[in-house]
Amino acid sequence: ILFLCGQNSIRSPIAEQIARAILPASVYVASAGVKAGARDPFVDAVLAEAGLSLGARQPQAFDDLEDDYFDVIVTLAPEAHHLALDQARAAAVTVEYWPTADPTTVTGSREHILAAYRDVFNRLRSRIQSKFGV
Repeated sequence: ILFLCGQNSIRSPIAEQIARAILPASVYVASAGVKAGARDPFVDAVLAEAGLSLGARQPQAFDDLEDDYFDVIVTLAPEAHHLALDQARAAAVTVEYWPTADPTTVTGSREHILAAYRDVFNRLRSRIQSKFGV
């Protein structure tokens, strides 16, 4: 399973860590962005609240993936969906679009911003659990 978003900074790494935590170890899970962005400290904070961590992992672009064979690509942003559909033309892969809000558009206090990141986390966790039956 590949989770793909715009910059692999927020949505796709959150989804990757959730999936790694709840799916069997035999399921290969990765994430990438259309391009590589910068690591987001709010992601680290929200993952830590759930007992998860990115460790030393940094954002990566789709083109930088060592393995680009996936059975399922879940796209979380429009630009990622377009890239995935282009890739799917040449391979037998299922592409699903899960539109997911970008929490960086939220302004206000630190707690208000963290609430937006928690909302993304909770929505992705629910969707992953529902889709993959865990």
